[in-house]
Amino acid sequence: MAPMIEVTGANKHFGDAHVLRDIDLEVAAGEVVVVVGPSGSGKSTLCRCLNRLETLTSGEIRIDGRPLPAEGRALAQLRAQVGMVFQSFNLFGHRTILDNVALSPIHVAKRDRATARAEGLELLDRVGIADQAGKYPAQLSGGQQQRAAIARALAMRPKVMLFDEPTSALDPEMVSEVLDVMVGLAAEGMTMVVVTHEMGFARRAADRVVFMDAGQIVESDTPDAFFTGARSERARSFLSKVLSH
Repeated sequence: MAPMIEVTGANKHFGDAHVLRDIDLEVAAGEVVVVVGPSGSGKSTLCRCLNRLETLTSGEIRIDGRPLPAEGRALAQLRAQVGMVFQSFNLFGHRTILDNVALSPIHVAKRDRATARAEGLELLDRVGIADQAGKYPAQLSGGQQQRAAIARALAMRPKVMLFDEPTSALDPEMVSEVLDVMVGLAAEGMTMVVVTHEMGFARRAADRVVFMDAGQIVESDTPDAFFTGARSERARSFLSKVLSH
């Protein structure tokens, strides 16, 4: 079977800054890949390139065997298949939580309104906030808003979920409620690429940990192998800092 995500020879420049350097990465269907590394290592840029929020300077990305479309309807269709959750929740403040979740299924996927709202309620229940469906984002905690953002991404029935630092804007006590939802998704077999500083999540939910530094993939291994026997000096130095707190 072809990989669900296939990145080949990916390079990305922002002016003179070479932020992705010859990245090759494959993610199998149902695999959970957690991308870790120091700030500025290219993790978030790679994540954003996977659904073409950023455009590669060179190289290719394929999702489910198909190259990323450049623009237009084909790109919109691809983005419907690749859900993304950001560190900022990006919910529409003037719409209820249920409306936020049902909006894209109704207007993009052209689903029946009643069906989209019923499925939206099921998803809100799945992430543990069905009782908040009629509230507005400002009435929810950060953790609840991020769970709503996950439900919104799932409402499009994506093949892949991308998470770009989904807990970094949250107060510490809210982090676990979001990570628990993500662990549940992983257990259900969702293909996931997760950029995070949460090493506990990487140990608990990842099939593979990818360590990036200076725009390159330095190591890629199982969580056990990476956390107990990182091969590169750069990865060992990183782990000594992040695991000592």
